[in-house]
Amino acid sequence: MPSSLLEIIELPNGDIVLQHADDEGEPLVNIRFSKESRDYVGGSCLDIAKVMIQAGIQAAAQIENAAIEDAELEETVEHIIH
Repeated sequence: MPSSLLEIIELPNGDIVLQHADDEGEPLVNIRFSKESRDYVGGSCLDIAKVMIQAGIQAAAQIENAAIEDAELEETVEHIIH
């Protein structure tokens, strides 16, 4: 069973990944900044990647919550047969 702890690391090639802390399997998320982007943001790539990952996790949670609410609403709707 994969670890529930996740870590964000910068790989030697400059990619920033979100992976299980036990480092088993491929990364869950991989972020690669172009040279132009790296030049523009300076040394802030890791900080920007953290914010990007956090926003993605929040968006996924909101989508999941909306789907659960929709399913619950469907269950409570009474079907009237005439």
